[in-house]
Amino acid sequence: MGKEINNNNQQFVHWFRQSSPYIHAFRGRTFVLAFDGAAVADENFPGLIHDIALLNSLGIHLVLVHGARPQIEKRLQEKNTKFDYVNGLRITDDIALDCVKQAVGSVRVEIEAQLSMGLANSPMAGAGIRVASGNYVTAQPLGVRDGVDYCHTGEVRRIDNEAIKQRLDNHAIVLASPLGYSPTGEIFNLTANEVAAAIAEALQADKLLFLTEENGIHDTENHLLRELNTDQAQQLLMRQQNTADELQYLRHAIHACQRGVARTHLIDRHIDGCLLQELFSRDGIGTLITSGLFETTRQANIDDVGGILKLIQPLEEDGKLVRRSREQLELEIEHFIVVERDGTIIACAALYPYADEHVAELACLAVHPDYRNANRGGELLSYTERTCKQQNIGRVFVLTTHTAHWFQERGYDKAELETLPVERQSLYNYQRKSKVFIKQL
Repeated sequence: MGKEINNNNQQFVHWFRQSSPYIHAFRGRTFVLAFDGAAVADENFPGLIHDIALLNSLGIHLVLVHGARPQIEKRLQEKNTKFDYVNGLRITDDIALDCVKQAVGSVRVEIEAQLSMGLANSPMAGAGIRVASGNYVTAQPLGVRDGVDYCHTGEVRRIDNEAIKQRLDNHAIVLASPLGYSPTGEIFNLTANEVAAAIAEALQADKLLFLTEENGIHDTENHLLRELNTDQAQQLLMRQQNTADELQYLRHAIHACQRGVARTHLIDRHIDGCLLQELFSRDGIGTLITSGLFETTRQANIDDVGGILKLIQPLEEDGKLVRRSREQLELEIEHFIVVERDGTIIACAALYPYADEHVAELACLAVHPDYRNANRGGELLSYTERTCKQQNIGRVFVLTTHTAHWFQERGYDKAELETLPVERQSLYNYQRKSKVFIKQL
């Protein structure tokens, strides 16, 4: 019996164990991280740098793309120069371009200095991070659009992904700026988010991470949307109900995911440890946008046995479920349905059909404690009932000792043991005294 530990230590152990699968999964992966100049100017920026250093130490290949909007605007104000935005883009004339170059250079140097810190007794001690900046972005002018001459404002034309890969393979953090260069030597002012999305697409990055000024994407009732596929994100974009910044992030996220980036995350940069909370917890704290499904309900396979055992073991120990050995689960795995969320089994159920009687038994319905208030059990129940209808099964029965009311609330009526198939009656455990409930589909 281990010694008791306080709540803080328990939380730490729980978090560390939960994060371990992600630590293994992320090693050698490529993440592109974009943040604005406001993040660099924030007093909490050293904390973000420490977290970036930690990601680097875990073997993650990192490309950082920084913005410099507040730094640019400050320099323009110091020169008493007017600056204009059209459709969210700065019109960069000759004076503005000088300010852009000064500001971007200053921000880049500040980031490199922060990443070079290695004081003893600090989070950066012994980090030894190499930073590689360069002319990775070839750009072209936006030109004149709708009668507006954008001057030195440009757009990404090409990314030198081979040069970036070489730096990443040499264990350096790549630092990219919101500047692009033409083959004729011209300099163009770009948006950091466009540069980040273009680099992520060129590298086929595993993740594109935007640190935002706002807390992810919200619905019309201001509830945070935890995950969206590209179709759902496109619908939000068409409704135009979000802020201008949110719509911009959505556009870049959809574009990147449709072109091979596995996942895009929108994370509120104001939350301390936002990167760690988003990346190393199952649900994260921001909005995840993906081209596929983050959570899916499906037929179980033999690889799910371990996850199912881990899910149902606490319920078996409490006497809520009948104990099942690994061998029994392996033999019956074809009867199981699971809900998988980001590689973790968070819910399961088993369906045993009695085809001759056109009836089926629903058994081993279990939901992870973290997801019991989000109707996962009800959704799983609906899935099994649809499966029964497809198999021409007209009734479903359950045997339960603890959740009678839950099933009654969902249309199950109390029944006698004699109403069950004879084969199932012979297997009834009189010691458990389970109650029988049946639902007509």
